[in-house]
Amino acid sequence: MNMKESTVKFIELNGFKELTKIQEACIRMAAKDKDIVAISKTGTGKTHAFLIPVMEKIDLQEDNIQVVISAPTRELAMQIYSRAKLMSEAMSGLRIRLLSGGLDSNRMKESLKQLPHIIIGTPGKIRDLYVNNVIRVDKVKMFIIDEADMTLEYGFLEDIDVVFASMKSNPEIMCFSATLPEGLKPFIKKYLSNPQIIRVEDNEEFNPKIEHILINCKHKSYDEALLDILGGFNPYVCLIFANTREECSKTALTLKKNGYKVLELHGGLESRERQKAMKALASKEYTYVVASDVASRGIDVDGVSHVVSLGFPSDLSFYTHRAGRTGRNGREGVCFALYNENDLKAIDTLTKQGINFVPKSFRNGEWRMLKPLNFKRVSRSEIREKEIAKTLNRKNEKVKPNYKKKKTQAINRIKQKERQAYIRQKIKEEKKARYKANHKEY
Repeated sequence: MNMKESTVKFIELNGFKELTKIQEACIRMAAKDKDIVAISKTGTGKTHAFLIPVMEKIDLQEDNIQVVISAPTRELAMQIYSRAKLMSEAMSGLRIRLLSGGLDSNRMKESLKQLPHIIIGTPGKIRDLYVNNVIRVDKVKMFIIDEADMTLEYGFLEDIDVVFASMKSNPEIMCFSATLPEGLKPFIKKYLSNPQIIRVEDNEEFNPKIEHILINCKHKSYDEALLDILGGFNPYVCLIFANTREECSKTALTLKKNGYKVLELHGGLESRERQKAMKALASKEYTYVVASDVASRGIDVDGVSHVVSLGFPSDLSFYTHRAGRTGRNGREGVCFALYNENDLKAIDTLTKQGINFVPKSFRNGEWRMLKPLNFKRVSRSEIREKEIAKTLNRKNEKVKPNYKKKKTQAINRIKQKERQAYIRQKIKEEKKARYKANHKEY
């Protein structure tokens, strides 16, 4: 692709042997200065699909902000920043700054006195610093919006709109997203010039090989059911997803009380705690991580072997993102979905979308297969009614004398047969119970 020496070095520092489909397509289009909308699953290499073109565009002779990278959450911004640091190793003199909530404001402003070439931050922080004349981003070469659908969903697209509305330059814009919702299309139409739509959805190398296991909580809480199954598998990294911050904290506390070393990651943590959690996550200090859905989108945790979903999220697309944290890069993964009666509709919807759930239970140290949820047990009364119906509706049967009396006798025989089978079953159960009782005595 005739890349700059520093770009090639950056790729080598990342240990890449070859480019993924999304990376190759984006790099080629970016080289032609095209606006891009890239749709691809998380884990297909999207971050480097824009970091590599950024390396190609940066000119160290220009002492100003040339590239803005926006991410919807602090955690995701921090993750991108940690990966972008290698760019400074590949290109000596390159300045990159992280701008997000929770960082010391005075220190942040001080670091911006020497203008960086690249800024990475959340939409709200970028807008605030721009509106307050701390930074100038209206003349940048490239503006990258990562997780654009998530940015839209959280209402952060309005912050970016404020910046774009006063743009004096005509920057190359790259939007990266897992989906392309209708609400994002007006923004694309307004600001992107004849954008190239890149879709990479069926890359076999990245298709997750995930077993979806259903765990019926029955009368137990999610936390109690979770403790029941944790002894049934030995994870490298296990991500446990709860639906709210409060549930995250409650589950993490329950696990800690039961002797598990647990990392907690959700929006309810203080900024310093969230930064500390992200560093611990990157260094793989913890086997068990309890997280909210903020961690299921964009955050790339390497080595996740198991995922546990404590119930189902109201937005069922998040279940897919939860499960997608495992089974990455052709590896196999397991997603345990804990459920109760309130979750049956969600399970039915996801099943129709193609997810194959396998009901199982873990008892006495063993995993057991259970009947599918759509299995309907036929009651004795239903069996009886079917046999009676057959007797009453036989075709091609000639009417004989006393046929009504004979039919009544046939029905009584069916009932008697069913009664005898019921009694035999009860005798068998009582014998089995006596055997167990006698066995316990010895």
